Amino acid sequence: MGHTDVLVVGAGPVGLTAAVELRRRGVSCRIIDKLPARLPYAKAVGIQPRTLEIWDRMGLARAAADVAVPMRGQLTYVDGAEHLRFDMKLPPEVPYGFAALPQYETERLLEEHLARWDTRIERGVELVSFEQDADGVWNRIVTPSGGEEEVRSRFLVGCDGAHSIVRKALGLSFEGGAFPEEFMLADVEVDWSLPPGYGVRSTHRRQDAPDDVLVCIPLPGRSRYRMSMLVPPELSTAGRTADDGVAHGLEGDRPPGLEHVQAVLDRLAPEPTTAAALRWSSVFRISHRLVNRYGAGRVFVAGDAAHIHPPTGAQGMNTGIQDAVNLAWKLALAVAGTAHPRLLDSYDAERRPVGEEVVGRTVRHATAGGVQADPEDPATLMLREAQLLVAYRGSPIVGPRAAGLHGPGSGDRAPDCGGLVGTVARFPERLFDVLRDHEGHTLLLYAEDTGSFGPLAGLVVETQRRTHGQVRCCAVLGADARPDGLLGLASRHDSRGEFRRLYAARGPTAFLIRPDGYLGLRLTAGDGQRLAAYLSGVFGAPRRPSLSDPAGG
Repeated sequence: MGHTDVLVVGAGPVGLTAAVELRRRGVSCRIIDKLPARLPYAKAVGIQPRTLEIWDRMGLARAAADVAVPMRGQLTYVDGAEHLRFDMKLPPEVPYGFAALPQYETERLLEEHLARWDTRIERGVELVSFEQDADGVWNRIVTPSGGEEEVRSRFLVGCDGAHSIVRKALGLSFEGGAFPEEFMLADVEVDWSLPPGYGVRSTHRRQDAPDDVLVCIPLPGRSRYRMSMLVPPELSTAGRTADDGVAHGLEGDRPPGLEHVQAVLDRLAPEPTTAAALRWSSVFRISHRLVNRYGAGRVFVAGDAAHIHPPTGAQGMNTGIQDAVNLAWKLALAVAGTAHPRLLDSYDAERRPVGEEVVGRTVRHATAGGVQADPEDPATLMLREAQLLVAYRGSPIVGPRAAGLHGPGSGDRAPDCGGLVGTVARFPERLFDVLRDHEGHTLLLYAEDTGSFGPLAGLVVETQRRTHGQVRCCAVLGADARPDGLLGLASRHDSRGEFRRLYAARGPTAFLIRPDGYLGLRLTAGDGQRLAAYLSGVFGAPRRPSLSDPAGG
């Protein structure tokens, strides 16, 4: 019988993210997948800026940026005429843009990153059942040879897709429906003269409703795209359904050929073009469903096991990756025995509303003609599609947001900024550089000068007393401040005033940044009780130092 802290089921981008986030925090983890090898399919291809921010903190963003292709915008055509062209622009302080990368490349990068912690996918291994008790989970798995093994884990995370065995065995509902249309996907090259880096959406309308559609997303390579289009009658899988009734994902045993792709291009391409170099194709169906709970007891679901929806706007995989990041840091504290007993309940409280919003929005966009049909102003629309507006305001583990506050507050994403200069290293850094090498919370204190820093010192003392080093404390000072008297804290100077501007810091202010890059609290010098309440809600009661604990004196 094997033992592990966490068993992760499913080695797609979501499961791999969960495993990386656990292993880099020192949590033992096994990750299994029933497939014998990584699938060479360009299914999920859009990489949102928020995902790249997450990968930055994981140390993976540079490798991903080196192989991804930038997404610059979208060209929309209706009945052969250009209808709309929009550029995917973000504010200059956002460190990453939109990108595209085949799913198999995303999985390769994550798998190689996971290997740094001497952890590898156990392929051809399937979870067949589990039972949980007060202390852990008994998992029964089948190995590639057909033999059975029992694995004892403290927690179980199901990242096993739309037909999740974990979700079914846990007895969770998965309400929703299916779109009547069938689609085909194809990874091909074309010889048109359209500008690189732009997606293409072309439709034919009849009686003000589209009856034919072509959507093309650029991929790395010369004039290479992942195309989706309606299925011709001869490839239809109508009448077939999965055993669980969830019509979602790749289906059919006859993949589309170049001739099927070419027929659609002949009807809908903005200019005459020829498809070539078909790498992969498939028929697929789309459903929209949301689980009623993201977990029960010691068992959780994430990604497609919890929410499925149309691929419009490339939201699904990216939302699942954020599920995994949100859950992993909380599981790490639970495994270490330093989490509040109800900390894990916040996973459902924070992520289920996000899943509900994404399902609703993507269904609306799919039926209304794409993201550009959204009534929001273009700047807000781009921030939302980039997943930079995801927030946890009202979460049981973040503080209340101050009335009339300008700038990020409790529950909001902690934005990046530049121009931070240290006392020894004189080159400017980004805030994300400062946060990258720490897996836990960071208490970031801001003051214009050392003299005004003094009132914040009590927050540092309270943090250190309650967490015994689990929260790192550091300071950001005005450009000309002297770094004296900072209780030995590492400090940076806000040389260009970007931190002060982006965080709307007016006077001494503290920001408690969670491991997933969100603000747990925004504090002023007199907020010691609020800080104590937050730390108790995450870490539980203060630890009693042992005689061997240096913090005990």
